[in-house]
Amino acid sequence: MTADALVIFTPSGKRGRFALGTPVLTAARQLGVDLDSVCGGRGICSKCQITPSYGDFPKHGVTVAEGALSDWNAVEERYRQKRGLAAGRRLGCQATVQGNIVIDVPPESQVHKQVIRKSASDRVIEMNPATRLYYVEVAEPDMHEPTGDFERLKAALAREWAIGDVTAPLPVLARLQPALRKGGWAATVALHKGNHDDGHRILDLWPGFWEGRLYGLAIDLGSTTIAAHLTDLRNGSVAASAGVMNPQIRFGEDLMSRVSYAMMNPGGDAEMTAVVREAIGRLAQELATEAGIEARQIVEAVFVCNPVMHHLLLGIDPVELGQAPFALATSSALDLSLAEMGIAGVNPAARAYILPCIAGHVGADAAAVALSESPQTSDDLVLVVDVGTNAEILLGNRDRVLACSSPTGPAFEGAQISSGQRAAPGAIERVEIDPATKEPRFRVIGSDLWSDDPGFAEATATTGITGICGSGIIEAVAEMRMAGLLDPSGLIGNPEQTGTARCLPDGRTFSYMLHDGRADGGPLILVTQGDIRAIQLAKSALYAGARLLMDEIGTDTVDRVVLAGAFGAHISPKHAMVLGMIPDAPLDKVTSAGNAAGTGARIALCDVTARARIEADVAKIIKIETAIEPRFQEHFVAANAIPHATADFPHLRAVATLPDVAFNTGGGEGRARRRRRD
Repeated sequence: MTADALVIFTPSGKRGRFALGTPVLTAARQLGVDLDSVCGGRGICSKCQITPSYGDFPKHGVTVAEGALSDWNAVEERYRQKRGLAAGRRLGCQATVQGNIVIDVPPESQVHKQVIRKSASDRVIEMNPATRLYYVEVAEPDMHEPTGDFERLKAALAREWAIGDVTAPLPVLARLQPALRKGGWAATVALHKGNHDDGHRILDLWPGFWEGRLYGLAIDLGSTTIAAHLTDLRNGSVAASAGVMNPQIRFGEDLMSRVSYAMMNPGGDAEMTAVVREAIGRLAQELATEAGIEARQIVEAVFVCNPVMHHLLLGIDPVELGQAPFALATSSALDLSLAEMGIAGVNPAARAYILPCIAGHVGADAAAVALSESPQTSDDLVLVVDVGTNAEILLGNRDRVLACSSPTGPAFEGAQISSGQRAAPGAIERVEIDPATKEPRFRVIGSDLWSDDPGFAEATATTGITGICGSGIIEAVAEMRMAGLLDPSGLIGNPEQTGTARCLPDGRTFSYMLHDGRADGGPLILVTQGDIRAIQLAKSALYAGARLLMDEIGTDTVDRVVLAGAFGAHISPKHAMVLGMIPDAPLDKVTSAGNAAGTGARIALCDVTARARIEADVAKIIKIETAIEPRFQEHFVAANAIPHATADFPHLRAVATLPDVAFNTGGGEGRARRRRRD
């Protein structure tokens, strides 16, 4: 009898074993994977397009061989000829499983579109952009003074704007003469001068006086998501924001998995570079369309990203970042052409600025957070935590600033969680559990109602209740601890110990039932013991990194805590502290900065002097390497408890009750262990 094949879907991370010959669409539906289809699997609607991936996937523990899916069939060929099908794509209703396979579900094939949490926050930003518009009147050609049109344009810029040392790329020169003649020897010129440039560069020009606007992209290139803000370079307003899943997820959910993929698959780094550049180009086009502007009007982009994303964006093999001493190819800020980076959807002459990296695993995103939150100018001792798949942590004040990275993994994003999913309509994002009845109530993305509010069922009828995202699982675990369903070690109690039948047997452990939608054809959403462990590992890494920086400073307390990133904007400080994700502090001193990295990118986009400022500040930040610090492991182990094994957390205990319970499933399922008291 032939063994079933392992099917792994990205970006959801859901997996299962299926009999050979099972259609991919069927496997997706059985696993609850978000794969669209409206034609009943007849190969007509094309909604179920998928991208199979082949090669070694150490993160998933599989090697995918050619032939893992059935051969291309007549239905797919007919569809390709009539409607077109991108290279590498298959129809999920036609392709069948023939072996272990990793399958990526692209954003356009997902029913519930991702909600990008990295929205642009309101911020007063000083406007001093690197690219500006200048109107000039150019002298007409004269046979008695033979000079070229470009030379007379430069003379006009010097005469009218005191701008000298101007260059122009060949495509601009090719359009110069028609533009000047059409404009009656007047033109509007887009000039760029970065903080590393000696002179100005003409990016584009228009006949006569052009009343349009110039735009730039502030791009936060994360391990999980790519968020971009289309920004007006005249006033700093955000014309449109959008985001997509980082398509590199199919090569590995965390950074080291992607480094491993590059190591084990020749050309793997180039493959990951190509898909992320293509995604950025598509994102630029979508934003231009949404804002109702021409792609030509996008003349700049500023990128912030972690070091592995930084190298893969630039087309640099990240292999050196996978081993000590974690050497960067370059840590300096970079001024580049978007065209030479292979990014489309913008002006052909558009420029890119990439913020400096701080060190091997503390990247340009951390520099952007420092630019946005400015711990280096604070009188208070500030802890800034930017949580993602890889957390960047800053601690300091005007005297000195320390930085480190901490490998939290993708659990905070909803990955590696049994009912986890990305933030999308239908995902549980807020949770409360009554300490007396142990009954939960929750909210889902797409509705402002709680599950026990009148009208909740009607409000969520379209989206359904599909799973739990990162903020939801964090609140669920914290609420379980406060409700006495979870002991400090992270064990879920049995029904007798907890007083609720919602604690269901699950092998040798127990799971807490958050929602049972099976009667309506929906999923059973549990918080399992495995989910608790995944969150414990992630939060322990985060806390240990922060505590390590506090040791270096020589303090046990901080004055303020700033939560940044998608997590920071959508989780309450109280729940974060109950979990022990951050050191104890007064709750009114724990604030959210939203997408601080994205805000830093917008500041650098709108103010060229801010680029020089952050480059100088980054040179002074002291990097602490968690990978080689013995104390990191000590802090990590102690932080496994919820909230902590040894730290007292007095500020937390003043506002939250943490029941003194102890559960133990060892030596017999569900048997309680009495706590010894000396």
